Amino acid sequence: MGSIAVLGSLNMDLTVAVAALPRPGETVLGDRLLTTLGGKGANQAAAAARLGGVVRMVGRVGADAFGEQLRAGLAEDGVDVSGVAADPDAPTGAALIVVERAGQNQIAVAPGANGRVDPGDVERLAAGLGPGDVVVLQLEVPVDAVRAAAGRARRAGALVVVNAAPAGPLAGQPPVAADLLVVNEAEASALTGLAVDGVASAEAAATRLGEAAGATAVAVTLGAAGAVVATSRGAVRLGALPVEAIDATAAGDAFVGAAAFGLARGWDVVRAARLGMAAGAAAVTRPGARASLPRPEDLRRLFGIELDEAGAGRRT
Repeated sequence: MGSIAVLGSLNMDLTVAVAALPRPGETVLGDRLLTTLGGKGANQAAAAARLGGVVRMVGRVGADAFGEQLRAGLAEDGVDVSGVAADPDAPTGAALIVVERAGQNQIAVAPGANGRVDPGDVERLAAGLGPGDVVVLQLEVPVDAVRAAAGRARRAGALVVVNAAPAGPLAGQPPVAADLLVVNEAEASALTGLAVDGVASAEAAATRLGEAAGATAVAVTLGAAGAVVATSRGAVRLGALPVEAIDATAAGDAFVGAAAFGLARGWDVVRAARLGMAAGAAAVTRPGARASLPRPEDLRRLFGIELDEAGAGRRT
């Protein structure tokens, strides 16, 4: 059973619910402002820990109240936060989120201390890594740090999961080698130039990404249409699990965290991605980011998935 190390962002999420997402130049009135714990890196760490993973988080927050709340929140979820530094020269990152009634969202991020992640943070991540461990990376911290972390992880024999979100930092740049690359439709389109709007185009994009990005496996998530996982043996289509969507904000993070949990248990990538699908589906049934990340009892209640003490997942 391997451990999971996450290098990534920690943000305070400021969320407002609206009837419909605003168009450019439009002002819409929404519900009350919600202040919640977030950041892709922190969300993915929490998602894996809530399922029973041994998880540590590496990153930066500001030396401010938001930073203290983010560290405390992760610790409550069982994440080791000794690798999260308080940066005296930058504020904690923040995400501004607008969510419509149908569950879709728009997100703008102010990186703050996340933008100052550097080689020292990578060294903290690399300490203690070994075969069987899983390193999880995203692109809300500097891409040079992500590349360095992926290299250190692979030299240590750990598996590397890269969530290319947002995809912008990789545009026109060399890929980050990964054992599993996870993207959604928009990110797959941005990285391949293909119009990804369904299962067939997702298969083509996943195959192209696997060849171009040096990834052993590529998962393209498609929301209500499911997901596609491409490996050297071909592409596998994963059907969506039927749920009533309320808020899709952290569905991708739930997928990544759960998939990392599975890989740390020695599962093959398709099996790990199936658990990711269930976690993502469970997440959209609740509002908010961190609050929506499922626990084993949620997967049991919604889908009959049982996670035993050894980390095995089975249908009841």
